[in-house]
Amino acid sequence: MTIPLVPHGRFEGEATGLRTVILAGGKGTRLHPFTVNFPKPLMPLGDIPVIEVLMRRLIAFGLTDITMTLGHLAELLKAYFMNREELTGQMRLDYVEETVPTGTAGSLASVPGLDDTFLVLNGDLLTDLDFHSLVRSHKERGAILTIATHARTVKVDLGVLEYDGMQRICAYREKPETTYDVSMGIYVYEPEVLEFIEPGSYLDFPDLVGRLLNAGKPVYAFPSADSVWLDIGRPDDYAVAQEIFTAASNGIDHV
Repeated sequence: MTIPLVPHGRFEGEATGLRTVILAGGKGTRLHPFTVNFPKPLMPLGDIPVIEVLMRRLIAFGLTDITMTLGHLAELLKAYFMNREELTGQMRLDYVEETVPTGTAGSLASVPGLDDTFLVLNGDLLTDLDFHSLVRSHKERGAILTIATHARTVKVDLGVLEYDGMQRICAYREKPETTYDVSMGIYVYEPEVLEFIEPGSYLDFPDLVGRLLNAGKPVYAFPSADSVWLDIGRPDDYAVAQEIFTAASNGIDHV
């Protein structure tokens, strides 16, 4: 697995200049007890929080107009970036803070100025995805929403039995594996999607997708099997990410 560092230098493409929303308001329940008093996006990789690694990659793609949606332990996230002028000086960073959670899709209704194509990312992921290719695919297909996907293999650590209505065994599969295409937590939106989100109402992303599909809107996937993708909110993925950065002899490249 390659180390998902930011690219050397900066380069322009289809994603350059687009508004980017980072969802950073979750409680990180899968990483309890570490995230009880510590925001999940600030979980460290080496000595740098995962959200800073993500931001440095965004900057390299010209994605420098960034809004963070905050909720759980918002003040700690804001305090961290207040002391990272070397980083924040390379972007326009603002915040939307929710006192009552409105979900992974509902929070977008509180973000002003989403008048053109924009990106949305979870604030706890690690990836070397090519954002230009993602946006190019979105525009070429005329999508209203594009979901970056990754192939993830799920293993059942048990012997799985198949039998008929009379309980006669038909097959026995020891620790089978199944591969699924899963959401990477990286999306390209058109402003039209916001019409399906009621301001102030709770709405999670899967329910938003359901609304769009029911309305016959064009929602597409962007498979990215060759990319590195780790969901830091999952303990197993976080452990892998720590191993990657521990093994990296040169640390994290700076933008």
